[in-house]
Amino acid sequence: MAAHDFSACIVTYRSDAALLARAVASLAAAVERARAEGLLASASLFIVDNGDGQDLESLNGAMAAWPQHTGAITLVTGHGNLGYGRANNLVLERLRSDLHLVLNPDVELAADALAAAMRSLDAHPEVGLLAPAVRGDDGAPQYLCKRYPSVWVLFLRGFAPGALRRRFARPLARYEMREEIGDRFVTGVPLVSGAFMLARTALLKQVGGFDPGFFMYFEDYDLSVRLARVAEVAYEPAARIVHHGGEAARKGWRHVAWFTRSAWRFFSRHGWKLA
Repeated sequence: MAAHDFSACIVTYRSDAALLARAVASLAAAVERARAEGLLASASLFIVDNGDGQDLESLNGAMAAWPQHTGAITLVTGHGNLGYGRANNLVLERLRSDLHLVLNPDVELAADALAAAMRSLDAHPEVGLLAPAVRGDDGAPQYLCKRYPSVWVLFLRGFAPGALRRRFARPLARYEMREEIGDRFVTGVPLVSGAFMLARTALLKQVGGFDPGFFMYFEDYDLSVRLARVAEVAYEPAARIVHHGGEAARKGWRHVAWFTRSAWRFFSRHGWKLA
C-alpha cells in the first residue's frame, strides 16, 4: 500500500493549556511512528481556535509541541465561536490528504495509535470511518462506539443519578456496545464519538463534513450516520487513546441546553429509531 497523506484538525475553545499541548505532542509522536513504519508520507495539523485568540499562551504552547519537521501546522483564528462542527468544516476544502483525523484537545494518542489505525484502514478498504480503543484518566475503558440511542437511554447516561443508572445498567451497556467493544476489530458500528474520528478525506468531503446546524453535541453522531450510508464504520482496538473529557451534565446548564437542542435536531433528522 502507498504511504498516506495525513491531516488532522483540533478545535479549541479556551482549552486547558497542558492538555492541549499533550494532545499535540502525542499526535506528533504518533505521526513520526507511522512515518518510520512507512505508512505515512506527509502530515499537516490545523488548530482551529473558537476562542478568538483569547488564550494565546495555550495556543502558542500547542504550536510549540508540534516539531517543525513533523509537517505543516496552521492556526485558524479570528472567526469567533462557530460551534464544533462548523469550526472543523473551516478546513475541509483546504485538505489535500487521503486520511483526516478529527481530534479533541483533551485526547492523548498512544505512540503506535496512528500506525495501527492506518494499517487497519489499509486492510479494510470498505471502512471509511474508524474509532479507537479508549481509556479514561483512571485507566478504565470508555465506550465511545454506540448503538442508536433512545431518549430514555440518553437521559440515563447523561443526567440520571448513579442509583438509577445502576438499576438500568443493561440498556446502558447495550447502548455502549459493551458486549462487542473489546479486543477485536468490529464493523457496522452505528455511531462513534468525535473525540477521535479517522476518516477517508474523500468520503468526508463527499458527505459535506459536519452539519453546521449542530452547535455542540450530536454532530459526531450525525456524521457517523451519514458516513455509514457510503462506507463502513469500524472500531480498531489496536489504535489506543486516553480521553480526559467529561459529560454534558457535569458542565453546567448551558451545556445541558445545547445537548437537548442538538438531540432534538438529531432525532428530527434521522428518526427516533434508525431504520
